[in-house]
Amino acid sequence: MRLATTLSVLVLGAGGVGHAVVTSLDGGIGRVDPFRDMKNRPQGSRGTNILLVGTDGRDRITPEEKQKYRLGGAPCHCTDTIMMVHVSAERDRVSVVSLPRDSYAEVPEHTDEATGEKHARHPVKLNAAYAEGGPSLTVRTVEDMTGLKIDHYLEVDFTSFMKTVDVVGGVQICTARPMKDSYTGLDLAAGTHQLGGGEALQYVRSRHTDGSADLGRMQRQQRFLAALIEKATSNGVLLNPVKFREVASSLLSSVRADEGFGMEEMLSFTAAMKGFSPSSSDFTTVPLGQLGLQVKGVGSTVKWDDAKAKKLFELLRDDKPLAPHAPPKPEAPKPAAPKPAAPGAAKDAKPPQKEPGAVVEVAPEQIRVQVYNGTRTDGLGRRVDDALYATGFRTSRAPRASANLDMHRTLIEYDPRWDRSAKSLALALPGSELRPVKGLGATMKVTAGADFKDVVPVRAEEQPQGDFGTVTGDRVVCP
Repeated sequence: MRLATTLSVLVLGAGGVGHAVVTSLDGGIGRVDPFRDMKNRPQGSRGTNILLVGTDGRDRITPEEKQKYRLGGAPCHCTDTIMMVHVSAERDRVSVVSLPRDSYAEVPEHTDEATGEKHARHPVKLNAAYAEGGPSLTVRTVEDMTGLKIDHYLEVDFTSFMKTVDVVGGVQICTARPMKDSYTGLDLAAGTHQLGGGEALQYVRSRHTDGSADLGRMQRQQRFLAALIEKATSNGVLLNPVKFREVASSLLSSVRADEGFGMEEMLSFTAAMKGFSPSSSDFTTVPLGQLGLQVKGVGSTVKWDDAKAKKLFELLRDDKPLAPHAPPKPEAPKPAAPKPAAPGAAKDAKPPQKEPGAVVEVAPEQIRVQVYNGTRTDGLGRRVDDALYATGFRTSRAPRASANLDMHRTLIEYDPRWDRSAKSLALALPGSELRPVKGLGATMKVTAGADFKDVVPVRAEEQPQGDFGTVTGDRVVCP
């Protein structure tokens, strides 16, 4: 740790930043003491646990920003977002667990610092712990619920969030369907978007784009964090002393952290994460058992699945990943003499799947396809079938000849009831013509034309893995 910190400071010095800048940045961090007078805390675990909370603080938002990004209204002085961030002991992996703000919680017995009034243990929504007792009661409540000892506390508000996104040059977000939320002003067409600070804030705050409400919002927040990691690691922010200082200065000017989470500690993380990438991160939401649990005096809450949640937090305590990460690719074997194939082997063998590409609304594994050759080119139908199959589509593996062998443009025929599946297939076959055919059924009909070149790999927005519906960062960032 000390060596990594020393190297980081030396790198900053070589870039003309140096110790004075480290000290000035450290002095710009707002400080809180969330661990004061805490007793009977959980035992520490391998790695580092950071409680990341996003507050609805909007005191420093300009009137223009309030109007443009729909940030009016009085702040609730509560936590809008709560995440447990676990950094592995080797600093080669980060696991992020979202804790729903409406989670049923019981705040421990405590004394109100302002009035001196004592409060017995009582039920609340998790985000209300902050309003009732600030960072300290929030930390105590989360430790009580998770059994994990929190090593550091970091609090981010609207202003620091927008500034940080703008300084890194914006973040790229992909969506398979249009997203519109009249409450936040979010209005995105399907596709890829470069979001600045204000638009990014709309994206992570929106919970009225579909019926998933707060759970969908947490998934978008996780996708955004993965995209932010991808941006920071791909454009050299972590290794460029001047750029890093700019980003750190913007972020730290409006955050609050515990006394032990200073600039040198953050620099040590940066140095250790030199080879970090989105695939080094995994994201999930704490397993839920009951939605809409009504609690007298509290309202509608979400109840955790106690058994699954306990298992999840035990993995973090033991410093284990929450989802299987892709193993290193083995070296290609030397070509061997071909062996006679068994009857039907070529038809049933699954080709190696291509790397995931464009984001689609319906996963290719859910789409059935019958391929036809609409040209006089021998083997074109088989080539299209193989390419679609390798990307994940459920092709028949028995391409046929079309009645029309003079097709210039690839044609996709589909039943209008499966229009979303047809759009996913069309993204895999760029330039193809979409033609609705009533009564065709669930199987798409693809007639390959002379314009066919190759299949573009596609994947669904979410590809959860393991027992906790976990996704790794490389599966949710834009291809």
